[in-house]
Amino acid sequence: MSGPCSHYSLAMSLAVVDSRPTLLDRLALAFGKRPRLLTESARRELLIRGLPATATVLATSSRRGKGGYQFAVRVRLPDGQSCDTRVWQRMRSQDLAWMQPGDEVDCRVDPGHRERVALFVAEPVARSGSRAAAKILRDGRRAEATVLAITPTACDFAGRGDPVMRLDLEMRAFDVPKSWRVRLIQPVPLAAVGRIALGTRVTAAFFAIDRGESVAIDFAAI
Repeated sequence: MSGPCSHYSLAMSLAVVDSRPTLLDRLALAFGKRPRLLTESARRELLIRGLPATATVLATSSRRGKGGYQFAVRVRLPDGQSCDTRVWQRMRSQDLAWMQPGDEVDCRVDPGHRERVALFVAEPVARSGSRAAAKILRDGRRAEATVLAITPTACDFAGRGDPVMRLDLEMRAFDVPKSWRVRLIQPVPLAAVGRIALGTRVTAAFFAIDRGESVAIDFAAI
């Protein structure tokens, strides 16, 4: 069941509304205005006792002059119901690439007030996998990667799965003044294994200049 939920505000990277709505909050909700940003103690309380859930981002926009970003989301509650609502919270810049329309993010739901939700992005290790790589290749910035080292870590050439490889790469992008190095540990399609060697240049995509958390290789182009 989907339905509109109240507008509310969140503060900090994982900030959430207070679990006990104030009179100002109730008035703000009644007149369609956004409640105040909340305290760190209120945020911690909901993160500790909130129920794990997921949310699909429907739309996003920045709140210029006031800080933070506004997200329209569809929250899937632990009991299987869903709720459409808007969230206003501050986010780390490196997390915004993972919170675009159509993306699924984690959240915590107040068990006593299920319309109250905290959005957050999982750590990079939890974002690994084919879905994350597909998103990076679709939405990320283009780059060229040179293979510096390649090491099998969990090879299976029996046809039951792609071998997992450790790839050390030097990244270059036209809009980044200096190259940087990353390390990826991920499955490599069998068709691409024989085409990758030291010095091989491959097409890549990235969201941020990091150690490899937001980098994906376009193996189909090799």
